[in-house]
Amino acid sequence: MSEIFARIVALIGAAAIQLRRLQGTPREQAFGAEPRIPTARKQGSLPTLKMPTARGWPPGQTPVAAPGLKVNAFATGLKHPRWLCVLPNRDVLAAESLFVPEPARTVFDYAMQSTMRRAAALGESPNRITLLRDADGDGTAETRQPFLENLNQPFGMALLGETLYIGNTDGVFAFPYSAGADRIAAPGRRLTTFNPGGHWTRSILPSPDGQKLYIGVGSLTNIADQGMATEQGRAAIHELDLASSTSRIFASGLRNPVGLAWEPHTGALWTVVNERDGLGDETPPDYLTSVREGGFYGWPYCYWGKTVDDRVPQDPAMVAKAITPDYALGGHTASLGLCWLPAGQLPGFPEGMAIGQHGSWNRSTLSGYRVIFVPFTNGRPSGPARNILTGFLAPDERFSYGRPVGVTIGPDGSLLVADDVGNTIWRVTG
Repeated sequence: MSEIFARIVALIGAAAIQLRRLQGTPREQAFGAEPRIPTARKQGSLPTLKMPTARGWPPGQTPVAAPGLKVNAFATGLKHPRWLCVLPNRDVLAAESLFVPEPARTVFDYAMQSTMRRAAALGESPNRITLLRDADGDGTAETRQPFLENLNQPFGMALLGETLYIGNTDGVFAFPYSAGADRIAAPGRRLTTFNPGGHWTRSILPSPDGQKLYIGVGSLTNIADQGMATEQGRAAIHELDLASSTSRIFASGLRNPVGLAWEPHTGALWTVVNERDGLGDETPPDYLTSVREGGFYGWPYCYWGKTVDDRVPQDPAMVAKAITPDYALGGHTASLGLCWLPAGQLPGFPEGMAIGQHGSWNRSTLSGYRVIFVPFTNGRPSGPARNILTGFLAPDERFSYGRPVGVTIGPDGSLLVADDVGNTIWRVTG
């Protein structure tokens, strides 16, 4: 029934998309430090639903690397790998997890879930961390085995000393780790509690001195649809002090902050944020931004600074203090992965941020489905984005071979990319 309903939704959605195209759609994406963001067009009770069917990679096919780069499969045969962590002994951990929907409350919820199921974007979560080991250094992991199991939608990971921190959807847990271990069987110790559901990922980034963890916690709903009380502690980046085991909200008004990274010259924290739906293809754009302690970034009251979203009961005082993000990443690109790349880490690329754009499901022309690079100069974005990997999406947009999520520097200096639809970890080199 879900498959039949999804096909009906696709037909209705196609008609709605054609109508919206006749009304005019943006010719360029809202990208960069000074993006052109179209005026909001409320989509009402029939928002755009367009998502490619998940196909996976045919034998021998890979993403397309930018000129001067090469790509190969570091590991295959995983189940929905989302996030990566490289250990000191050169092992790579991959968090395998999947969105688990709550019971549909409306016809639109059911339509969205049916569409996402066809795209392999929801289902039964593997709930494990898998260890990948390339012992012979040939760029392909010959060992793949369960490392930590029976978790609750694990995502972020960080190793500090002899403790491995895991961001489950319901909180951060600490596990004992021994150097070179093949598996962790000991139970974890809960450090924080987060409400699950909605935007479920919990990314983790240690502070440079290893004394604190920063955790991204997304909103429950699109625009606080169930009231602000249900969003308590969400749409924020939390700071956890490891010595005292106390946490606080470091910055708020960030609808779904996922990837976190440090800019090494200024020491600033940066994140990529997924913005709200239902206002058009490019309105508002997802974004990359530095994060100020105590800063408020607008959600749900406004976007891209102080542009009011009049679908939301307003609070003028909150709008007045909203901070404008630093760099637009295009509407609904679902920019998730983030890591800092030093100059020359990839041949021909200066220093800057690599970003995994998971790809849209809610615009008339799909966007994202690629790994991009944003150059930095003097601690700030300094030019147009460049592609690192493309080719995840079929040219006719009907199906996807893969969808990139987490990005990190591999043990050999390569760029590793988690591809959850392709069930592959890609390795990018020069």
